[in-house]
Amino acid sequence: MTLVSLNVEAAVSSLSQSQNASLRVAAIDWTLVETLMSLGVVPVATAQIKDYQAWVVEPSLPEQVVDIGLRAQPNRELAASLNLDLILISPLYSAIEPTLSQIAPVQTLTTYNPEKDFWQNLVDTTRRVGELTNHSAEAEVVIEHHRSRIDQMKEKIAMDTPPLLVVQFIDDRHVRAYGKGSLYDMVIKQLGLQNAWKGETNMWGYTTVGIEELVTQGYLVIVDPVPMSAEGVFDDNRLWQALPAVRHDRVLSLPAVWSFGALPSAVRFADELYQALTEQHATEPGLRNL
Repeated sequence: MTLVSLNVEAAVSSLSQSQNASLRVAAIDWTLVETLMSLGVVPVATAQIKDYQAWVVEPSLPEQVVDIGLRAQPNRELAASLNLDLILISPLYSAIEPTLSQIAPVQTLTTYNPEKDFWQNLVDTTRRVGELTNHSAEAEVVIEHHRSRIDQMKEKIAMDTPPLLVVQFIDDRHVRAYGKGSLYDMVIKQLGLQNAWKGETNMWGYTTVGIEELVTQGYLVIVDPVPMSAEGVFDDNRLWQALPAVRHDRVLSLPAVWSFGALPSAVRFADELYQALTEQHATEPGLRNL
């Protein structure tokens, strides 16, 4: 965790302590969970915590957060026992809204809207969560911090950095390639860089392709987690070894960052990418001196 992150956490914590007792909030969607956590609001409950820890990672969840089962089918009885004041969901889970509304008031927040500016949509979501939880002041601190952090990194990254092809492995032959409409693509553009993937994408900003299609003269960026079924590809697969990025040692490995995340995931991806490019700078041009 960076000093800047510690500073914003301290600022949010200071503001939160001045608030009245927090609402008892549950969030089904992990994007809303990380938004709550960034505002200093620890959710009473969420779903599939073990998977959250593998795919989202940060902000980490305290042990007292209750796991209420599957995101698409949470444990109704357990949720009802938690005396919740508010449940946050995204449209992806609208089918369970009638059930959840019998437990506590439900608010549906659209975190992904292809018709709106991606960054602004995440800002709007942060503000709305702040309003719903009486943490509007904290929301503004978080928004300003994340904007400032992106701008700081952008200033240090050279504009002639080679294009970036960002992928996540599905198995030993297929990956998700992230392009227009994805969080990764939005961050790359916010940093003033280029995304090497120009192909079509789905509503989430990615497409499934074979590894033979990962042809780029720029950097190939692999985001964890890598499934066990794909681990052997790095040593034994001839198609992989023949890729230009592999042959020229232009493969960057990043820890897991939630690809459908909110502002915290966006800035953490930017930070991890920036650090990886900084390390690459030792052997080839790409970043100005830090």
